[in-house]
Amino acid sequence: MAKISSRQLYFLLACIMPVGKLILMPTHLVHDAKNDLLIPAAANILIQAGMIFIVMLLSRSNKQLYDLLDYTFGRIVAKVLTALFALFLFFAALMPLLEQKLLVQSVFYDTLPSLLVFSPFFLFSIYICATPISSFGRVWDLLAPISIVSFIGIIAFSFGSADFGALLPVGASGAKSIVSAGAYTMSWFYDSALILCLMGKFEYKKNMAWKSALFYLLGGLAILLFLAIFYGIFEELSLRQLFAFSKTSKYFSAITAMGRIDYIFIYAIALVMAYFCTLPLHAGVDCMNRAFGGNKVATPLYAVGVNLVMLVVSIVLDFNYATVSNLLTRTLFWIFPAFCVLLPLLCLLLRRSPREKRKVS
Repeated sequence: MAKISSRQLYFLLACIMPVGKLILMPTHLVHDAKNDLLIPAAANILIQAGMIFIVMLLSRSNKQLYDLLDYTFGRIVAKVLTALFALFLFFAALMPLLEQKLLVQSVFYDTLPSLLVFSPFFLFSIYICATPISSFGRVWDLLAPISIVSFIGIIAFSFGSADFGALLPVGASGAKSIVSAGAYTMSWFYDSALILCLMGKFEYKKNMAWKSALFYLLGGLAILLFLAIFYGIFEELSLRQLFAFSKTSKYFSAITAMGRIDYIFIYAIALVMAYFCTLPLHAGVDCMNRAFGGNKVATPLYAVGVNLVMLVVSIVLDFNYATVSNLLTRTLFWIFPAFCVLLPLLCLLLRRSPREKRKVS
């Protein structure tokens, strides 16, 4: 099986994972932290960077998560825990899917029914989920420059409109609000769980642990820069500015004469977002393969079944985003640190090699 290269993994961490946090997360941060939105965001980024460092240390064994669970607890327990992890990944996929659906409906095709516009996404997702993730290293090679150029374009169009003095005074919202903002936005920071699913699918190289954490932090700095510009432009009105990345660049002076040329960058980065939305679904299908057995027939069936369920869920929840958002980000937010912080820490206790069988004399 072809493995993901270190370069491709770094592209994923620095260029693809950050874009999934540019749609609605900024507004959720402002809801609690107001002008201090950078503090809880930075805290979550640092926590995830630490967890990614730990997962990469685990990857030195070049074993998959299922193998480590099998070595430690046995095959049956490993299957149960892997299936539970798959359920979490499908749960984590719900927020980015609903975000993407609202984005497509509200920003790109606001005159067409959402079902007609968004349903084809699941055909794309089925293909992604049915294909080994090691095959997509080249895709990351292509998406990374698209993400970089698009992000730089949006920042260049937005920077001059921002008043960074709006971020002062630091700490004005209070410690309780800052902590709440950090906790209630953890549903966007499940990156370490995705890297757990990549264990054994890339060849660990020397110093890869700290380099992976560093590249993730570079992507995190890009997020913080965008958040600062976002609040610097809209200030108190930020709470009402959904789909943040599509709003900040529209005040660029050249747009008045030339039209929304920034949509070139917005559409390009939305393409990267669409791929990012499939990652937790793909990881969940991969976990199902390990838990229940997968082959050339079963894997596509898992992919079709999972995406059909998600399609039905997205239809049922079509006009209930506020309720679902409150459920995921405020009521059940604790599920994310359990799987994305506590789980990587507990994985340090797992065996790295199979138990030796006793010889019968």
